[in-house]
Amino acid sequence: MTDHNRKRVVVTGVGAITPIGNTADEYWEGLLSGRNGIDYITAFDASSHDCRIAGEVKNFDPHEYLDRKEAKRMDRFSQFAVAAAKQALADSRLVINELNAEQVGVIIGSGVGGLKVMEDQQTIYLNRGPDRCSPFMIPMMIANMAAGLTAIHTGAKGPNNCTVTACAAGSNAIGDAFRLVQNGYAQAMICGGAEAAITPLGVAGFAAARALSTRNDDPAHACRPFDRDRDGFVMGEGAGVLILEELQHALSRGARIYAEIIGYGMTCDAYHMTSPVPGGEGASRAIQLAIKDAGITPEQVSYINAHGTSTAANDTTETAAIKRALGDHAYKIAVSSTKSMTGHLLGGSGGIEAVATVLATAHDQIPPTINIENLDPDCDLDYVPHASRAQTVQVALSNSFGFGGHNVTLAFRKYV
Repeated sequence: MTDHNRKRVVVTGVGAITPIGNTADEYWEGLLSGRNGIDYITAFDASSHDCRIAGEVKNFDPHEYLDRKEAKRMDRFSQFAVAAAKQALADSRLVINELNAEQVGVIIGSGVGGLKVMEDQQTIYLNRGPDRCSPFMIPMMIANMAAGLTAIHTGAKGPNNCTVTACAAGSNAIGDAFRLVQNGYAQAMICGGAEAAITPLGVAGFAAARALSTRNDDPAHACRPFDRDRDGFVMGEGAGVLILEELQHALSRGARIYAEIIGYGMTCDAYHMTSPVPGGEGASRAIQLAIKDAGITPEQVSYINAHGTSTAANDTTETAAIKRALGDHAYKIAVSSTKSMTGHLLGGSGGIEAVATVLATAHDQIPPTINIENLDPDCDLDYVPHASRAQTVQVALSNSFGFGGHNVTLAFRKYV
């Protein structure tokens, strides 16, 4: 399809379940106020773990969105996805009915899927034998079920998919959904990411890889992207969902438009299972491809929501990638990591961070990076430390990078 036949795509709804708020409004208010969502793990006894802290979702009641029987047959990550999707649909005022159901699709990414269900059923299998495993174990566990269940609970019969690209999954989901609407395969897409991997095995696995912070005596300050004294990421959980809609379709029904999605770049480092390529060449190409796809210049970018994990490798590499992609303009834009407040939602991170990027564009407010006390000398950009900033945002990028070398950048523009 030639560029002039590509349809314009806008964001008309947002939903979020996060460690700092269980609606998009609460989440956004939490970001702007620099709220910390990281504390001691309560989901299980973590006393024997090297890492005993995480960004847990608090006071989430799945029965606000699902009846008890349905909720019981869903892993937590799917509950989060359906909840955030229902929020986003309500926010967009998009009604799915028999007339349009086949033109509304779902793509929701997850890096891990139903880890809690798998662990619980393994325990039952070992202690009580194979006959006692739940018949719902497999459909509760598999990663695509967030997308499948979201369709079931919203009636969306259009394109349906699940991206599983580790910590880039949520952003890949949004980018792929953007392409489907842009090229006429759907009028609207429900898209984002969901994760609930704060489990004994999930925490143990990442800790064994030496990826997690062990600042157990000070959870509020454990996630410190771009800070010299960072010592690893902090796991988070939740879901972030956008409603993407073809522009004319949105205008015809009088929808409120938050922003326009204009670019999508994805690459692979082809370098290492868990480490980014030194110098950030792969991440830089993803940023450049998103800018090229958007038809803009680096000088038009106002804000980057960084992947910003608070690991030694990511923060310096991402900084290098931004400078490589944007040149001297890198020093003139605001860059912040909202993970400093939420922790790292793995496959869900691209979802909630796209919500943050869209709202920054809509409201001309840039969320801060909290916990920067001593800036890493190799991290020399404007990371919006400590407090949010009122600043016009014309174009914003959101970066997500995942194990396996997956790099994704999404580009959003203010809709006028």
